[in-house]
Amino acid sequence: MVFIIGIIVSFIIYVLIGVVLSKTIKSSEDYYVSGRSGTTLMITGTLVASFLSTVSFMGEAGFSYEGYAIPLLILVIFNASGYIFGVFLFGRYLRRSKSLTVPEYFGNRFQSKKVRMVAAITTVLGIAAYLVAVTQGASLLLAEIFKIPYAMALVVMWIVYASFTILSGAKGVMVNDTIMFFIFSIAAYISFPFIIKSTGGFPNAIINAANHVGKPDMFSWHGVTGPSAYMGTPAETIIWAIILGLVWGSVVAISPWQSSRYLMAKNEHVAIRSGVWATISIFTIYLFLHISMTTVNNIKSDIAPTEKVFIWTAMNLVPTWLGVIIVSGIMAAALSSCATFLQLIGNSVARDILEQSRKKHYTDKQLLQVSRLSMIVVSIVILLVGLWQPPSVMWIGYFAATLFAASWGPVAFSSVYSKTVTKEGAFWSIIVGFLGVLLGEAVGLVVALPVYLNPVIIGVILGGTALVIGSRFGVITEEERAYQAKLLERPIEENEAKEMSITRKYPAYLMVSGVVIIAITFAFYYWPLSLS
Repeated sequence: MVFIIGIIVSFIIYVLIGVVLSKTIKSSEDYYVSGRSGTTLMITGTLVASFLSTVSFMGEAGFSYEGYAIPLLILVIFNASGYIFGVFLFGRYLRRSKSLTVPEYFGNRFQSKKVRMVAAITTVLGIAAYLVAVTQGASLLLAEIFKIPYAMALVVMWIVYASFTILSGAKGVMVNDTIMFFIFSIAAYISFPFIIKSTGGFPNAIINAANHVGKPDMFSWHGVTGPSAYMGTPAETIIWAIILGLVWGSVVAISPWQSSRYLMAKNEHVAIRSGVWATISIFTIYLFLHISMTTVNNIKSDIAPTEKVFIWTAMNLVPTWLGVIIVSGIMAAALSSCATFLQLIGNSVARDILEQSRKKHYTDKQLLQVSRLSMIVVSIVILLVGLWQPPSVMWIGYFAATLFAASWGPVAFSSVYSKTVTKEGAFWSIIVGFLGVLLGEAVGLVVALPVYLNPVIIGVILGGTALVIGSRFGVITEEERAYQAKLLERPIEENEAKEMSITRKYPAYLMVSGVVIIAITFAFYYWPLSLS
């Protein structure tokens, strides 16, 4: 009962925040990018919260429980680095554009409505698939805790995240994301010592998991081996981790639900600092969470489906008060991603698709109305798809996210640095990259593709080729050159000297965090395994 009360209270708080903040929405800039008022804490919170979801706390937690924590942590090394590369190579320039949506940025950069339109369509399709996966994961959790049918849980989830997102837009999403960020961070960090204690104590919990008879090599660099292994040979597993890590690093760097967070930053310094803190946060959360999930095998090795492992842990291995925080944290991670995805889809439908296709410029009031209406319609469609499509939290999420690495990656970075890319190249790169991933997935259903021909690799190669070939056609206009040149001009803040002195400390913070993470890894991984 206490778990139910905790979730209900958190739901009420999130909705009330949306109601209160809705009264502060005065313009489309407030609704779309929170008036560009985000602080370092808030942008960090919304970056991490919109990234972590049921895919992380359920799908990937189950993956580690199955015996693949180390390949997943290797993946995260590349993955989390995407924040650093993303903010420096794309995010801060996106912030300089002062666009309201990422497709709007692409349209302005290439002075092309068709580039903006195709970017918006891929945004809607790709994020909608991810939103379905995250909503389903949260609904499975809600159904498990409340002991209600999955369909009923799905409707409850829909009502909660749709209400505060539709009411308050980016303002509500950013404030709630920050609160949710603290909740699931606490859940990951504080649960670690309790789980280790419950599964054998330190260092026995690590040693016993490493020598688990039913899942051999759980703590090896390649994960589980033997008859139960499904990731292929050790070499294939590590190649998979590196490839997906690089892909997800690109997703973190340029995907709309990550890069759009920088549009809400107060200034460029805030964007850069947030990227650094997000990197540190992702590294540490994953390290604590996935090592602890592996040790749960010492107590129970047959949890099914494995996506429920963190939920089972919250209800069986830790004190009740901490279990409530864990369950609320998983729910918070799901809600934050749902809200961000719904906001982005609704914004793109209203501003980048409807407004552009009708060739009519909405007034600020009209844009707010159309945006809210778009979110209502989109959320209902997502609800219906969630009821029809069987849940597959991790793999649908992975598929949807990687679409952007292929379709947006080459265009995003070249839009900042290349002086030869044309609107034709950008247009076809987005389309071909997107279709290339779908083609790869379709082929994979018929023929087992080698790990180095992951569908996203096919999409990236085809998208990059289309960018090069397409850019041989068309002429780069003076407007495009002027817009790109403006992007490359570093803005000077009123208190630039003070801001810069703070930002210059962040490389040191990053290096210190690296040393701390290495020390933690040595203490809780290398040293115990040396004793086994």
